[in-house]
Amino acid sequence: MSFSLQAAGKTDVGCVRANNEDTFGYDLTHGVFVLCDGMGGAAAGEIASTLAADTILAYFRNSKATDSEIGAGFKGLPESARALGKAIESANHAVYQEALKNPEHTGMGTTVVAVLFEDESFSVGHLGDSRLYLVRGDTLQQLTADHSVIMEQVRRGLLTVEEARISQMQNLVTRALGVRETVEPDLGTHLAYAGDVLLLCTDGLSRFVPEKKMLDLIAQSTGLQQCSESLVEAAKELGSDDNITCVLVRVVAGL
Repeated sequence: MSFSLQAAGKTDVGCVRANNEDTFGYDLTHGVFVLCDGMGGAAAGEIASTLAADTILAYFRNSKATDSEIGAGFKGLPESARALGKAIESANHAVYQEALKNPEHTGMGTTVVAVLFEDESFSVGHLGDSRLYLVRGDTLQQLTADHSVIMEQVRRGLLTVEEARISQMQNLVTRALGVRETVEPDLGTHLAYAGDVLLLCTDGLSRFVPEKKMLDLIAQSTGLQQCSESLVEAAKELGSDDNITCVLVRVVAGL
């Protein structure tokens, strides 16, 4: 790639939960970033999110699938998006099989949002309601669409965004990783420009911190680590009742 990447992340159990079922990880060498929000009782959510993130990172650290190994559903997409789709499929298989082996983990799963940089672009894959935002200049744009009951109602015009924020069905996702034997992630590719900042976050942050507040904190930050900590603290101050996790990635012009 003709640019370099900087990254930082922060995860916090939050003010209410007893354990943290969020996981994040990244590999600057391979340009891959992943964030997961687990679900399931008896610590199964934590197991699912960790296994999913580790599997996706390992996929790119080891070897990518060839075109013949990539499912028909990924045909026609850019190579990086196809590879990301295959990595998510591999993670789904790992989590699903782990649940089959351990009856106490039946039904465990996790959201996932993952980003892969390649050449002058980045690809995105996601399932569930963890999000990816792009900060470019003085604007913030959400690049993922939540797979949730609430946001489906918003898209159909049955609820307003304001009504969705206070709904009691916030945590009902319509797609997740590891719950079923097969999975259909949303995949897309976007051009990358020097100065771009990507924000991956769980709903413990996005449900409580308004987008304007996110943008202000990113614009005012002195560094990515300080910014990630500020975003988490803002979510706690605004009453987040969930685990809170974010990853920030900055695109830096090459020499």
